[in-house]
Amino acid sequence: MKTELLIAGLSLAFVTTFGCGSKDDDPASSASAGDDAADDGDDGDDGSGDDGDDGVDDGDDGDDGEGSGDAAESDGEDDADAGSDDGVMFLITPDGTSGGIFECDLWTQDCPDGEKCMPWASDGGTWNATRCSEIGDAPAAVGDECLAEGGGASGLDDCEVGSMCWDVDNETNLGTCVAMCTGDADNPLCEDPSTTCSIANGGALILCLPECFPLLQDCADGQACYPINDVFACAPDVSGEMGAYGDPCEFINVCDPGTACLDPAAVGEPNCAAAGGCCGAYCDLSGGDDCPGAALGQECTSPYAEGDVPPGYEDTGWCVIPA
Repeated sequence: MKTELLIAGLSLAFVTTFGCGSKDDDPASSASAGDDAADDGDDGDDGSGDDGDDGVDDGDDGDDGEGSGDAAESDGEDDADAGSDDGVMFLITPDGTSGGIFECDLWTQDCPDGEKCMPWASDGGTWNATRCSEIGDAPAAVGDECLAEGGGASGLDDCEVGSMCWDVDNETNLGTCVAMCTGDADNPLCEDPSTTCSIANGGALILCLPECFPLLQDCADGQACYPINDVFACAPDVSGEMGAYGDPCEFINVCDPGTACLDPAAVGEPNCAAAGGCCGAYCDLSGGDDCPGAALGQECTSPYAEGDVPPGYEDTGWCVIPA
């Protein structure tokens, strides 16, 4: 079984519009799709607009954009505990406090010679801190198979400096080395142009994940295309038997491919009324797609603020009730 990763938040607000612009307002610069309902999607950048009802700017990654409301808060400690019991690792929004101690800087890799700065779970739950870990004699390169000693959130693996063992299998502790972002939180960079920087867990995770297109769902097997940063990125699909349109959700990647964890008020399905989020549908703005909740007032709406749509996402929309 994979150490599958849930993009979550201590204070979870869901965005219905991404915005592009300066990242100065975002403490972690990028985010994922369970952030502000008014900013981005799960992960918008900054743009112009309101944040959410809870005042969260980015949530997992969002900045400010325009859109409709936020979701309710979720209990991060309970989520982390559940993740620990099930072998599921949670990604927490960067605006939420990590709760752990940052002993080193992931961006500058300021550990002593022979060591590297790594995220780890200091409380045994999910990544909430950083520490210096020993570099092996023959470290694995980005893209190579890797071994995470003690599990994916241990902070101990055999990847090279500036990378970590990702999507770790709970039974074998094997995963793949994924590059960390470079630059800084205000201007994060990824060397591979096919990836996008995703910052989560209060800055304890800064990863370059494959960019994708939600209308195509062009991710690897076992993954789906979710809103992360001001675009979309691939993450493990851990929806299991749940995750269909209209199902409640608390984390980004517990919705089936083709859906996203959005603000329940924006989706409008009664089944989600008391939930922190609701799996809502994507739609094609070029026409031909009817929203499943059209009778509830849903309309196919761009996740991006006007003028901020990045190339390739012109036809990408999701079905929400206009604010």
